[in-house]
Amino acid sequence: MSSYNAPFEIHVHGDVTLRAEVSYAQLQDALKPLWKYAGAKSLADGAQSAYEEEPGIKFDAQKHELTLCWTVPGDEDFRQSLDEMCMSLNELAEQGAAIEVTFYDAEFDEDEEAPEAETRDDFVMLFVGPTPAAIMQVQRDLLVEDVVNLMERHFDGAELGGVVAEIDKLFSQRFDALVNSLEIGRPPRGSGGPGSAGHGGGRRPRHLH
Repeated sequence: MSSYNAPFEIHVHGDVTLRAEVSYAQLQDALKPLWKYAGAKSLADGAQSAYEEEPGIKFDAQKHELTLCWTVPGDEDFRQSLDEMCMSLNELAEQGAAIEVTFYDAEFDEDEEAPEAETRDDFVMLFVGPTPAAIMQVQRDLLVEDVVNLMERHFDGAELGGVVAEIDKLFSQRFDALVNSLEIGRPPRGSGGPGSAGHGGGRRPRHLH
């Protein structure tokens, strides 16, 4: 697709801590859905953002950290590229991380549009991590932060322990439901053969008390 007629400017933003042994070649392969969508032939070629002031896609090998602050012109089909990228990054991530994606309506001009016209702007929050528990931990932490920030306008932070405990309870229930669903597909103990160990759900997300 030509960047001149792309209906959206899509901004991808986030930081992902990678496993220490992850190589540049592995990262390039995991991020292929992004740089290929941008029409590049390699990660180095496609790492630059559409805006010069943005750092683009950066890999700090010493800190084992991937930094995304990258904009590309595109359409709704970019969501498929994001799904593929997240699946690949799950294999490389050391811990859970959130990636924010904003679709800016490139065809909407606030000054020229009719008052009743609505922009097609959209915002998506994606999560990656080595285990379901790691991903849930990030989701839980973000929700607690949002709820506490909102409620601190009316209550002292020390009064919100019960609210945080209820959020933890909800995520514990979700985690237990996930583990139970995986247990259903697990072969009986002692049945032997490949996969007899089943699919572990990982550790339960940490709770703040």
